[in-house]
Amino acid sequence: MNNLRIIFMGTPEFAVPSLEILVENKFNVVAVITAPDKPQGRGQKLTASPVKECALKHNIEVLQPTNLKSPEFLNELKSYNANLQIVVAFRMLPEVVWSMPSLGTFNLHASLLPQYRGAAPINWAIINGEKETGATTFFLKHEIDTGSIIFQEKEKIDDDDDAGKLYERLRHKGAALVLKTVKAIESGNYPSVPQTEAEAKHAPKIFKETCEVNWNQPSESIRNFVRGLSPYPAAWTTLNGKVFKIFQSAIDSRQSLAKPGEIETDNKTFLRVKTQDGWLSILKFQPEGKKRMSVEEFFRGNKI
Repeated sequence: MNNLRIIFMGTPEFAVPSLEILVENKFNVVAVITAPDKPQGRGQKLTASPVKECALKHNIEVLQPTNLKSPEFLNELKSYNANLQIVVAFRMLPEVVWSMPSLGTFNLHASLLPQYRGAAPINWAIINGEKETGATTFFLKHEIDTGSIIFQEKEKIDDDDDAGKLYERLRHKGAALVLKTVKAIESGNYPSVPQTEAEAKHAPKIFKETCEVNWNQPSESIRNFVRGLSPYPAAWTTLNGKVFKIFQSAIDSRQSLAKPGEIETDNKTFLRVKTQDGWLSILKFQPEGKKRMSVEEFFRGNKI
């Protein structure tokens, strides 16, 4: 079959189906590049990335460079004589790395580029109330997420989707797109369409401090914010001086003269917070120092 010698680069769970599908389809993945093992959990035990675990299961050699520009790493990379590199959820690559293979380096991105370029495309599509997103394969070039598009697949965003549900669907849809892209490159017949800058939208990295709920916004905007950050890193607010992470909410359109941020509860079945144009019922949350639970579970042993 193929003359491709592939190097695969990726780290988290999102990238695993893409590596698996290449192995299942008998493509020659000569090495995998992933992040160094990290200390995790209470014991701070060194833990391999999901992509490393997948590579070892299939007896693929693994490289874990700390510096992508180091001469040692670059020489080792060259020694594999790869003619194609595939990047799925990895860090930014220097040009000396992405320009190395003769057939180029392509990336899988979880949006319909040029929309939602950046680190958090799944989160921002939901936060912004989009009804559709997707996955894109594109060739790498200097500016991040700007290279020529190879293929795209659309994915509907349902009204009750959160970032976790959409992530699951897109990692599998993305894997199928990676396979389609590799087959097209192997055949020598594939599109390469420049992105239109006028349509670009950005999806910057999300930080904990930017996840605080602003109750002065409309209910629908806050509900989208909550589901776009659920289950991770999670929207949060403070009640009685304690931080509560919110995972699920629902719009309650009753009107009242309360001010945004004011709370109503019967301390049994409901907890709602006043927004700019109505109320938002909190359905699932995580009180500081406790596990994630429904509002009813919380009220069995606590009051607000």
